[in-house]
Order: sequence, then C-alpha cells, then structure tokens
Amino acid sequence: MPNLFDVHRQDLIEKEQPLAARMRPRTLDEFVGQDHIVGPGRLLRRAIQADQLSSLIFYGPPGTGKTTLARIIANTTRAHFIAINAVLAGVKDIRAAIEIAQEKRGMFGQKTILFVDEVHRFNKAQQDALLPHVENGTIILIGATTENPYFEVIKALVSRSRIFQLKPLTEEDLYVIAHRTLSDPERGYGKLNVHIEEDALAHLVNVANGDARALLNALELAVETTPPDENGVIHIDLAVAEESIQRRAVLYDKEGDVHFDTISAFIKSLRGSDPDAALYWLAKMVYAGEDPRFIFRRMLIFAAEDVGLADPRAIQVVASCAQAYDYVGLPEGRFHLAEAALYLATAAKSNTTMGFFEALRTVEQEREAEVPAHLRDASRDREGFGHGEGYLYPHAFRDHWVAQQYLPDSLQGKVFYRPSAQGYEATIADQVARRREAQLAAMVEGAFPAPPEILTFTGKAVDRDSERWLQRTISNAGERLARVRERIFETAAIERHHLVLDLNAGSGLLTWEAARRAAEGGVYALARTPREAAALEQMAANLPPLRRPIILEGPLDRLPDLLAAVEPGLRFDAIIGRNALMRHPDKAAAFRLLASLLAPDGRLALAEAVPKRGQRLHRLLDLSELASPLAERLIAAEEAIYEDETDPALNWDENTLAAALVQAGLKGEVVVETETVDFHITEALLDRWFAPTGDSRPSYRQRLAAAMSEEEIAEVEALFRRKLTQKIVPWQTATAYVSARINAL
Repeated sequence: MPNLFDVHRQDLIEKEQPLAARMRPRTLDEFVGQDHIVGPGRLLRRAIQADQLSSLIFYGPPGTGKTTLARIIANTTRAHFIAINAVLAGVKDIRAAIEIAQEKRGMFGQKTILFVDEVHRFNKAQQDALLPHVENGTIILIGATTENPYFEVIKALVSRSRIFQLKPLTEEDLYVIAHRTLSDPERGYGKLNVHIEEDALAHLVNVANGDARALLNALELAVETTPPDENGVIHIDLAVAEESIQRRAVLYDKEGDVHFDTISAFIKSLRGSDPDAALYWLAKMVYAGEDPRFIFRRMLIFAAEDVGLADPRAIQVVASCAQAYDYVGLPEGRFHLAEAALYLATAAKSNTTMGFFEALRTVEQEREAEVPAHLRDASRDREGFGHGEGYLYPHAFRDHWVAQQYLPDSLQGKVFYRPSAQGYEATIADQVARRREAQLAAMVEGAFPAPPEILTFTGKAVDRDSERWLQRTISNAGERLARVRERIFETAAIERHHLVLDLNAGSGLLTWEAARRAAEGGVYALARTPREAAALEQMAANLPPLRRPIILEGPLDRLPDLLAAVEPGLRFDAIIGRNALMRHPDKAAAFRLLASLLAPDGRLALAEAVPKRGQRLHRLLDLSELASPLAERLIAAEEAIYEDETDPALNWDENTLAAALVQAGLKGEVVVETETVDFHITEALLDRWFAPTGDSRPSYRQRLAAAMSEEEIAEVEALFRRKLTQKIVPWQTATAYVSARINAL
C-alpha cells in the first residue's frame, strides 16, 4: 500500500514532468501519425486491441512515438508489463524481470511484456540473456531503437520479432499535436491564454523536423519564458519562436544507420550525375558534423570506381581538394568539399575499374593457370628452362605495341576491361578493341547488374508453418493464372504494412499472396457467395488469427456496408481483383465505389477477362461443311452475343473500362493483352454448350436460338461434336489490366 508521501511524490512528479511527457498519448485514439502501422485495420492496431502481441521492435527517429506505443500497450494489455531502459539496466535487471515473468506465468498463467527502451544499447551478452525467454514465451519483448535493428540487435532476436519502422511525423501531425497541447486544460496549456501567431507555429513545426518531442520542448520553452501582457495573454510571435528552437534537429549518428544511408544517398547522387542532390546530401552531412575527411575518402574511392578513365583528372581534383582542406580547415574548407562533389557529379562516368574484381573472382574460382613461358622471368633460368624465350619487346615495334599472348592459355579470349563510351575513355575504346582483335581469338562481352534494397520484416522464425502454407497455397495456381497474379501485384506495389482489399476472392488466388506480402498490414477479401466465403474461412484457419484475411461475403455494391460493420472509415493502400467487374452492369459506378475506398496514394490493380475480345467458338473448326447461309448465320448469331445491351458480362471491352475510369475521377490506363493457350474440349463441355438451358446464364444453344432454327442448331452441334470432341485446340483469351490511382503522379 502506498503511503501519503508516495502519493504526494507521484503527484509532484506528474505535475513537474516536461510538457512532452505530460502530453504523451495514452490511447490509440490519441496517438497521432504512423497510420501505416497503427491506422484502422492494420495488423499492429488489431494486435493491440485484441491483446494478441508477439515480440516487436519499433525502429525510427526520436520523437516519432516508439515509447508512446509501448506505453499505450501497457495501458491496454491484460499481460503484466515491465519497462526497463537499456542505458540504465544490466543483466541483473533482466534476470529480475525474467523471475517476475516466470512467477506470473506459473502462479496466474499471466503473460509478461518486457519493454526495453533503447534496446540497441544492450550488448550482445545482455541480448543473449533475453533470447531463451523470448523463445519459450516467458516474455514478449517490445524493443524501441533509433538504430537499424539489423545492425544493432542480434540476428536471433530480430528473427523472432516483427519489426515496425516509424517515420518522422508530417507537418500536419505536428500541427495536430501543437493545437491539442494549447487546448488541453489538464496536461497542456488550455488553462492559459496563449496566442501563437501562424508564422511562429509554422517555424516551430518546420524546424522540429518531424520530431514531436522537439516541437513540444520548443513550445514549452516559448510559453514558460514569455510573460503575459496586461490582459493576461501570452503572446508567441516569430521572434520568440526563433529563440525557442533555433537549429533544426537532424537525425545523424556517425556510427548508425542514418550515417550509412546519407553517405549512400550522396554517392548515388554523384553516380546519377545530379549535382543538386549531391550538394544537398553533402550539406546534410556537414551540418550534422560528419568528418570531412571521411567524405573526401569516399569521393576518392568514387573517382576511381565510378568516374575512372572517363575523366582521369577526377581523382587529381579530389585529391587536390582533400589536400587543400587539410591546409585551410573549416569553415573555408567547405568550398573544397563542394568543388570536389560538383566535379564528380558533372564528370563523365565509367566503372570499368570493376574489371579488376572480375579478374579477382577468376583467380579465386578458376583453377590456377601457369604464367606463359615467354612472360616468365628470364634472369635466372633462361638457359635451363627457356623462360622468357619468345617475348616480344613492345617498344621495339611501331606504336610501341605488338600482338602477343599475355593471358594464360586457359583464359585466352577472357575480357575483364570493357572501355565505356564516356569522356576520355571513349577515345581509347577503339584502340583497345582493335588490339584485342589482333591478339585474342574471341571477344567476350557481359554485364553485371547490381542487386536491389524495403521498411518492414518478419523474421523467418515467426509463423514458419503459416509461411510454408501460404507458399504452397499460392503456388497451386496454374502457370497462366500465376502470370496474371504477378502482373496484378507488380502494379499494386504492395508493401508489408499496407491495407489490401481483394474484390473477388473466389479461390483465394490473390488473397493468399496478399496475406504474404502485407504481413504487417491487413487483408480484406470479398467473397461473392456463402460457399466461397466458407471455403476461404476454412483455408484461413491455417494462419494465426492476426494474420488471417478478414472475409466479407456479398455483392460488390454492398461492400461499403460490409466494411463499415467491421471497421468504419477504412481506406486501402491497394485494391486488387481478378474478374471483379466483368459482370457489374455499371462499370463507372463500380469505379466510383472503389475510388471512395482508396487511400490518397492508393493503387487500383485489376485483371478483367474480356469475353468480347476472346475466343469465338465458330473459329475452332472449318465451317465449309456447313451450307454457306448457315455458316454466315452461325457467325452472325455468335457475334450478336457480344452486342447484347442487356448482358453486362459480355457487351463491354477495354474502351468501356477506360471511359468508366474517367467518369469515376480515377487516373490510370487499361491495357489489353491477348494470349493463346491449349484448351481441351471434352464431351461434358460440349454438353454444357448445347444444353437446352444454362445453370445461371443462357447456354450457347439458347444464344444461337435467337437467330437459328432447331434443325440448324442440331446441324451445328453435330459438326462441333464430330470435329472437336476430346481435341486440344488453340484458345484465345484477352485480359484487360486496369491500373489507376486517385492522384496519378
């Protein structure tokens, strides 16, 4: 039981806390920003609300809400919550937390969440001490770090945790926080008469640079140090704001992730010949206090690696600038940094020095080749072994060159150096080529592209069974359907934290792939019939509850109501579908509905089979066996099927979709691709075509009956059965790929 002194001390602590601590959100509804991970429908929000958390690592810049999210979890979870700071805690504190967790689990069956702030400050031994207890479920670890967990957290912990990357808050987020602080009478300044000018608040928001803590600290300083006027108004103008926050907070750790990311951006800007971007990233590094000698070292490497012989003077310029910097120092030395960067950014580029590393790989991988006898040292054994015999001294020949063998026998024809057509190197390319033609038996050309870079990951040890199940499920699609699926997902550009809506889930062709790709987001799947919904629910049971798609059942027009019943106000990062609109009677209305469900930067990616552009049955066989008038009536009757204004499943094409996009206010394109595949005509299929009535739609026979007599249809059917039964025929399909956004870039 706390005594009166403890209560009084706690009250004082709460009242005297800095503003940033007092204004820390206590619930998800108060939390501002990071919608990509805690917005409505996202996996993390669902996990917090359902109290079904696995181990997590929050990674992001200061002031973006990592610790706040952990505190919100502490306020909502039924699990026992323990918080420690890695700066202050040691192995002893970890052991004490584990003992409490074991006691809670053994006596009450209660889980324990261990929150470790600044988890990257734990050394390897401390992190190893956590590992077995994370593995056996004694604790659920929540770590917060400003450093890249892939570099600063041991692989075993990373692989057992979901990583959520938090981004700097937007200016809109910071304005919300500032206005909330000024109006909150309990924790903020709602009881004071504070008037802050627009340009003053804009300055605080701008210089805070996405850091809520920096904004609140500056606002606190401005309010607390400004006396009220005679009317009791605390007036914050631009001058006060500038005094309160004078220097932009730039996240830059010389040994951390941002350090490497920034120098990477600088080098890539040089490589891309963008002097403006190069100067920006250079300025960011200098502003943050990066050692200029480190920058010069990287530029010296770049001068040889990426400029090379396209401009041999580049390395001289950079070396001279580095020497000049050592002589004059800062601040004037910044001119030499800028000159070197601008020279490299505007120089011709060539990476032909990479040929050395190809040669190095050859040495490492291939069987060691002997030095040709005529190239060996002749000073010791010329007479005994004939070493050096036959060597032609180039300076004794015209142009100081002569064709002779220099590579080992096994590597004749191997090419390591490939001159570029840039700058100075272009002038020697022809010369090198001519000489190779004279001395090499063959010329080998090649290219070696560099591999690609993502914001969120789920370790391999997490949900391994469900991952394997997802892989099996999505691989069951046929080759052609797999191509369609890949095309849709390529257009949708789904990331792991995205909210995805599958419009026509059916067999789950797209649903399960979406569940795999948006593992930290959420997937909603619309099934058109109870049978489809039941099948999807049964398949989803193989996944952990939080990773299961939300299955909705009903027609497309009821989708807004279905979603509202689950999670009001959802907006999707990607809406995907295969044959989702082909039978919808009003394509423009359908697109308007989908536009209302897209997030501002969301993408719509659909694949719609276009029957009007597809296979005609009469083209599968030779109609010469039919009388000419009958053949013509058959063709006309079949073509009329696709002009029936009452049949929305057949009477449209890609132009209809493109016009509907425009009417719905969406910007995008519709691309039709045709494909011919082998198709097996079975007796059962022919029976369906020529059935008196169709199951849910008119059969082929019913369609023909509009223009042909029963006797003529019987003659046509006899021809079909005679020529096509059990045959493999080429079948043409046409697919319209729809790619659209609300605000296309």
